Amino acid sequence: MIKTVIIEDEQKSREMLAAIIEKNCPELSVIGLAKNVKEGVQLIESLNPELVFLDISMPDGSGFDLLEKVFGHKFELIFATASDQHAIKAFKYSACDYLLKPIDIEELKAAVDKVVKKKSAVPNMANLEFLVQHLKRADEVPQKITLPTGNAYEIVNIKDIIRCEADGSYTNFYLNDKRKLMISAGLKHYEDLLPEGDFIRVHHHHLINMNHVVRFLKEDGGYAIMSDGSKIEISRRKKEAFMEKLNK
Repeated sequence: MIKTVIIEDEQKSREMLAAIIEKNCPELSVIGLAKNVKEGVQLIESLNPELVFLDISMPDGSGFDLLEKVFGHKFELIFATASDQHAIKAFKYSACDYLLKPIDIEELKAAVDKVVKKKSAVPNMANLEFLVQHLKRADEVPQKITLPTGNAYEIVNIKDIIRCEADGSYTNFYLNDKRKLMISAGLKHYEDLLPEGDFIRVHHHHLINMNHVVRFLKEDGGYAIMSDGSKIEISRRKKEAFMEKLNK
């Protein structure tokens, strides 16, 4: 059983989530409930949970304030949030799980399943620290992204991403230091997430960083030669948008 606590300021939401977990997630054992940051910190410090469901907005601060106070503790984390677009984008950049309120049971099960699969690994809190720092700099364009690779998280400089390639339901990232990372999310997810001023989908299977294009070959429909030497086909319907970015 995975020791679980729920930190949520609304009593009804708190108790409802606990009831849903009890009915639908037999792998979890809810050992504590808290209604604010202060109680949440005390709960984590005293019970050492393995999983925390965390609300964002609470009367005495935010869920991110709580995280700063418990960075020494290691646990898996699932956020519960209303549709705060900035926060959701930050979660995606930081590879953090989140659930939109009202909680959907199937989405809850999927998030819990990820936790169960990672249970044998020690939680890596670096992505949470990155999340908090990203939220503090809300007006800045993100410079880094967290990529989940199996039981680890890689925090990567966006400028070092040369290209991304679809591989079924996975995405392969090719980096400036010659590393290749396989990430368990589709290419469309990263097309939506990475800065559109720098990245362009040039083919069904390829998303490239225009800053790493070193040559354009006109043969056939056209190919982009990247800084790692790879030759990426430009689809005919994407050629005009690619050329526009190239000319800029």
